Amino acid sequence: MKKRNIAIIAHVDHGKTTLVDQLLQMSGTFRENEEKIERAMDSNAIEKERGITILAKTTAINYKEYRINILDTPGHADFGGEVERIMNLVDGVLLVVDAYEGTMPQTRFVLKKALEANVKPIVVINKIDKPTARAKAVIDEVLDLFIELGATIEQLDFPIVYASGLQGTSSLEEDIETQRKTMDPILDMIIEHIPEPSVDNDGDLQFQPALLDYNDYVGRIGIGLIKRGKLKTNEMVSCVRLDGSIKQFRVQKIFGYLGLKRIEIEEAFAGDIIAIAGLPDISVGETVCNIGKEEALPLLRIDEPTLQMTFGVNTSPLVGKEGKILTARKIEERLSKESQKDVSLKVEQKDSESFIVSGRGELHLSILIENMRREGFELQVSKPEVILKEIDGNKCEPFEDVQIDVKEEYMGNVIEALGNREGIMESMSQAEGQVRINYTIPSRGLIGFMTEFMTMTKGYGMLNHTFKEYRPVVGTRVGERKAGVLVSTESGKATAYSIGQIEERGVLFIEPGTEVYEGMIVGENSHDDDLAVNVVKAKQLTNTRSAGKDNTVVLKRPRLMSLEACLDYINSDELIEVTPKTYRLRKKILNTNERKKFDKYNK
Repeated sequence: MKKRNIAIIAHVDHGKTTLVDQLLQMSGTFRENEEKIERAMDSNAIEKERGITILAKTTAINYKEYRINILDTPGHADFGGEVERIMNLVDGVLLVVDAYEGTMPQTRFVLKKALEANVKPIVVINKIDKPTARAKAVIDEVLDLFIELGATIEQLDFPIVYASGLQGTSSLEEDIETQRKTMDPILDMIIEHIPEPSVDNDGDLQFQPALLDYNDYVGRIGIGLIKRGKLKTNEMVSCVRLDGSIKQFRVQKIFGYLGLKRIEIEEAFAGDIIAIAGLPDISVGETVCNIGKEEALPLLRIDEPTLQMTFGVNTSPLVGKEGKILTARKIEERLSKESQKDVSLKVEQKDSESFIVSGRGELHLSILIENMRREGFELQVSKPEVILKEIDGNKCEPFEDVQIDVKEEYMGNVIEALGNREGIMESMSQAEGQVRINYTIPSRGLIGFMTEFMTMTKGYGMLNHTFKEYRPVVGTRVGERKAGVLVSTESGKATAYSIGQIEERGVLFIEPGTEVYEGMIVGENSHDDDLAVNVVKAKQLTNTRSAGKDNTVVLKRPRLMSLEACLDYINSDELIEVTPKTYRLRKKILNTNERKKFDKYNK
C-alpha cells in the first residue's frame, strides 16, 4: 500500500479537529455500525469541553490504494514544541485557515515551523459556509504570510481547497454553490501534491521518537517515523541515547494506527508512523537502530519551559473533606507519570511537601492541575512565575509576540494597560471599527492580564500570543495584581448578614453558606490594601427580632472564578487550594496577626 504522511496545522479553533472527523468518516474508515463521535480526535474530557487540541493525535485512513497517516496538532502556542517535532514525521501539511478570521498569530507560528522543515503545504480555506466568509481576502493574507516567512517559489505555489468541516463539504472553487458533501477534493489533493515519504526501505534500521505516550503496563511508548529499514516485535535493537551512549533492548510491542484505534502489529516498514514499547525510559530525539549498525539521526529540539509554579500538599483547615489523594508521595508519583509522557514538563522536589513544576505556559500547567483535580487530588499551587535565564552575564526573561483584535472604543484602555505592563507596540491597523494591535511584551506582563482584558473589552476582545525570545529583565512589579483582597478572620459558614455588611467594601467571591477559614480570600477590596473581614458573624437575635427577618437580605451575585482566573488573579503571597469540588484562594500565612507582622517587616 502506498503511503502519505501529513499533519494538520492551524490557529486555535479554525476547525482542524472537525475536519479530521470528516476525513475519517467520509473515507470509509468508520464501519457503518461504528458509532461516530464528534471531534473524535479530542479524546481527553478537557479537550472536548474547551474545544481545543492539547496533545498531538495520530490517525490513519485508507483511501483508494493509499494509507494516509494524519497527525492532528495542537494550535495553542503552549504546545508549539510538539508541532515542531511533528514536522520531522511528515512530508506535507494541510494549513487550515478560517474563511473569516484569516491568518492569526498561531497560523504564523505553525506555518513557520512547516516552512522551516521544508514540507509541502496545501491550504484549506475552512468555514466557507459562514455568511461573513471572505475567501479572496484571506487567500491574499495567506500568500502575504508565506512571503513574509520566506517561503520558496515551490512553497508559494500551494494548491487551495475550500471546505466546511462542520457541514462535511468541500470543492476546488470558492463559490459556495460548488460545495458537495464529500472530502474527496482534499484527499485527492493529498495524493497528488504530497510526496511519498523520503525513506530507505532496504537500509539498516533508523527510528526516532518525536512524541511520547505512557501506560501502566508497558511504560513509556515512543511515537515516530521509521526513516530506514524495518522493525519486528521481539527483535533486539540498540538505542542511541541523547548523551551518545548505547542501550540494547527488546521491542515488546509495535502499534500502528487506523481510524481512532491504535492496533498491535508484528512488523513495520520505512515510512510507517508507529509507536514502540520496550525501553522504559525512551526519550524524544533518540535513535533506535539494528545492533552493531548504530547511526544516530540529528537530535530534535525540545521547547524549554518558560513558566514554573509550586505544587504542594494541601495545608488548609479543610484538607481531606473533598479529595481522597492528599499525600506528597501520591502527588510526586502523579507528576512523575506526567513528565514521562510530556517532554516539556519538568518536575523538581522543592522540599518534602512541595514540588517545582515547570511548563510552557499557564494553559499547559492549568490543564495538568485540572486533570489531577478530576482524579481526586487535593493540592495547593502558587502563582505562576517566569523562568529567568543568565545570558552573557545579563538576567533575561521570556518575551512574547502579542496580537490583539478589539473594537475601536476599547483601544485606549488596552493600550494603557499594556503600556503599564512594559509592552512595546510594534504595529497597529484599523478596518471597519476593529483595531488590530501587535505588541512585544514580557511573559510576566501576560500573567493575570487575560481576566482584566476580557473585562475592559466587555468580552469582545481577542488576544493571542506566542513565545518570541529571551531579553534582559524589565520593570519590577510587572504582573502583580494592584487591588487588595478581603481576607476572612474567622472559620465557619459565611452568613448573609455579614456578607450584606461587607458588600460595600468590594466584590465577594463567596455566597452565604460557603465554608470559610481564617486566611481564606473571600473577595476583592475596592482599595489597594488587604482588609481582614468577618464573614461568619450572625445577627444577634432578641425577643423582638425573629429569625426569619435575616432572609430578606438581598445580596449581589458573587464573582465566580475559574482555575485560569484564579491563576491570573493571585499574587506571590497567595495560593490556590484545589480540590475535586472547589478552588479556594488563600493567603500563604493564614493567621491574621502573623500575616500582619510579616507584611509590616517585608514592605
